[in-house]
Amino acid sequence: MSYHNSSGSRPILLLGAGAPEYREFLLRQIARARPVVLVDQAPPQWAHPYVAAEAAVDLRDPEAAEAYIRDAVIEFGAVGVTTYMEHFVELTARITHHLGLPGSSPAAATACRDKAITRRLLSEHYVPSARSYLAEDAEGAVEIGRGLGYPVVVKPRGRAGSAGVLRADSDGDVRAAFHRALVDSVLGLEDWSVPGVLVEEYLRGPEISAETVVLGPEQVQIVAVTRKTLGPEPQFQEIAHIVDAGDPLLTDPVLADVVTAAVQALGLTWGVLHVELRLTATGPRVIEVNGRPAGDLIPLLVERATGINLPQALAALAAGEKPDLAPTRAEAAAIGFLYPAHAGHIQRLDVLGSVRDQLWLERLVLTRDVGTPVAAPPHASIDDRLAHWVVTGSTAAECAKRLDLVANHLTAHVNRPAHTTSCTR
Repeated sequence: MSYHNSSGSRPILLLGAGAPEYREFLLRQIARARPVVLVDQAPPQWAHPYVAAEAAVDLRDPEAAEAYIRDAVIEFGAVGVTTYMEHFVELTARITHHLGLPGSSPAAATACRDKAITRRLLSEHYVPSARSYLAEDAEGAVEIGRGLGYPVVVKPRGRAGSAGVLRADSDGDVRAAFHRALVDSVLGLEDWSVPGVLVEEYLRGPEISAETVVLGPEQVQIVAVTRKTLGPEPQFQEIAHIVDAGDPLLTDPVLADVVTAAVQALGLTWGVLHVELRLTATGPRVIEVNGRPAGDLIPLLVERATGINLPQALAALAAGEKPDLAPTRAEAAAIGFLYPAHAGHIQRLDVLGSVRDQLWLERLVLTRDVGTPVAAPPHASIDDRLAHWVVTGSTAAECAKRLDLVANHLTAHVNRPAHTTSCTR
């Protein structure tokens, strides 16, 4: 393994690279802060320009992975170990704990990954959240649903975000959602996902996320609020995110108290977190706490809107340093996702006109190839997204208009007859 470190600073080990469409920004920014040694099952070619060294290690074998990484920390003189991948949150915590490096405890990492533990701890500490119960079988799920009152939410115990999450309005819906969630609980995150299915109270109200940095047990700071637009239920698939540096929720004491209480309930004392909530009629209620930075290029939106660089904050924390969280911008940024109108094979996917020339269009990426099959909402996953685009503006309202403008310049024809699809709202 060759190692090139021209900066002279001590490197950090990064577990997992991910897909370039949504992860390249994070890795590039981390590499600007610290030399990176990438540890992955099969280090992807797109990551090569950003890393000082890389190692192919089967991270699904925890004992072998931990043994290698412990040796690698010494070999490279690494100052820390971190990840931005949901898969490796627990492994990273175990390694940093065993090596005495900066990081949250393994128990806190497990509390984030296992949604049943998350709900139990939130309940025990009286943090506003959804009532939630672990279902052992489909009929048990039905009994829980009846007890909570329809509609309810059925979700895999160990997956993050909206993956496998379904609204259920009847006994039959619960049975179908349970079986799907049971399958989804062991897919996607494979060996890193704890199996099981939760049935939860349905929370009404807008969904947001608090992009949060934890600098210590009593130092929890919300640096940005992400407003989410969701697609049609029964899924809860995100179709747009907007970050506004002037969002009034940034100074809302109730939101700050709820997020801080959730972080402390789970025992998190370090890290860059993605805390998802619903703004209900009775106040903010926690959906889940993710022990890593947000996906869907939300860290890019935060940087474009506020100037705060979350990937570099992650690198600083991994090295035991205090990150710079002072905002340097007061703008807004947003991302939109294009889904097909119906299932089938893509016949055509184009960008019309000269929208790419707009200075406020940060990026526009087509993410599926012609000829590939896709599913449509409400049965789609993030793998069915046809495109995503990032816009900037002075306010959230301006960004929303620009998201729509770009959507109107995208055309997706799926099978016959041809259909023109724009970003679903």
